[in-house]
Amino acid sequence: MSRPEDAEREEAVRDRYRDAFGTVPAGIEDRLAVAAAAGRLEAVESIEALRRTLLADNPLEPRVQQLVHFGQLVVLGHEGPARLHARGARRAGASYSDLVGVAETALVTGGMPAYGLAIEILADLRGDGP
Repeated sequence: MSRPEDAEREEAVRDRYRDAFGTVPAGIEDRLAVAAAAGRLEAVESIEALRRTLLADNPLEPRVQQLVHFGQLVVLGHEGPARLHARGARRAGASYSDLVGVAETALVTGGMPAYGLAIEILADLRGDGP
């Protein structure tokens, strides 16, 4: 059961996702809800601390990190997270051409299904600018 002070801790997790993506993914909301119901918010905070160490403190800049995530998720066929990271890459300064380059690389490493998924995502993002 969550305590009143947990609401601030949960909001701190949400804020990090808003900074990266402009929104809080549904899966993160689910993670927080389950953790609150089970009294396990510390577990989510531990996961977030690991993510910060591996991602935010990574030598790769945020734009490159988001592009890498997009490519990996496309090759794995994880459409929802790939879409999220494509938008995150744009928020972090990636150009549309950068994303197309990732899609083309995904063809080499993941075949036509990966390329097709990337193109579908990029077609939807096309109206977001150069």
